[in-house]
Amino acid sequence: MPSSVFERFQTAPAASGLYDPARDRDACGLAMVATLRGTAGHDIVDTALNALRNLEHRGAVGSDAGTGDGAGILTQIPDKFLRSVVSFELPKAGNFAAGLVFADTDTDLTAVQANFATLAAEEGLQVLGWREVPTNPAVLGDLARTAMPNILQVFVSGLNAESGITLERLAFRLRKRSERTLGLYHPSLSSRTIVYKGMVTTLQLEPFFPDLSDEKFETTLALVHSRFSTNTFPSWPLAHPFRMIAHNGEINTVKGNRNWMAARQSQ
Repeated sequence: MPSSVFERFQTAPAASGLYDPARDRDACGLAMVATLRGTAGHDIVDTALNALRNLEHRGAVGSDAGTGDGAGILTQIPDKFLRSVVSFELPKAGNFAAGLVFADTDTDLTAVQANFATLAAEEGLQVLGWREVPTNPAVLGDLARTAMPNILQVFVSGLNAESGITLERLAFRLRKRSERTLGLYHPSLSSRTIVYKGMVTTLQLEPFFPDLSDEKFETTLALVHSRFSTNTFPSWPLAHPFRMIAHNGEINTVKGNRNWMAARQSQ
């Protein structure tokens, strides 16, 4: 017999082998796709986005039935694609960092970009250029569209042609200072990976960001995430993936809360 009345009238399997239903948790959706063939391809992006669409049941939707808690994708820097869409020259792959930028819609972008260039120079970096990321707000729900920031891309390189971990450290310092002093939010700023994300549903991510449909957008790995916010209200920055990871649970699980409450009551 089920150990709890709440375990009746369901189709969950019984404990078997490595599966233990006691470890089940409701959480966000997460998937990763990678290839060992050694060459990047758009098929990895396609496969990852298809996996994301199949995680629709793991993402929450707002009251307007069109605003998602958040969805996104992390890939390697799509070097071929980026070179095809910018009007300025980029150094060789690995010698520049790129990333998305969320800015308030009432921000003076000219002033912000000038201040960002100053911060970059102080960190030993130079701004190569900016790009307005193509988006399709028509696919969003009303709430997500109202909260939508300006979405840009920025490209930087080291003053001494830095690469590898040295460039990553410089980009990390610049990102931190930019967020704390300029009020910008950077979904990513890296020479290795890039993140496209937002307050969208799993079905909206690709049509909202047409970049993701371009055949030149290639990678050997992709991480996708469908968010079900449990203890924070959804927002554009809180969508996943974050700059290096995505998670599909919360520290404060039901079991953890129950143990905490029991401890409090025993004091």
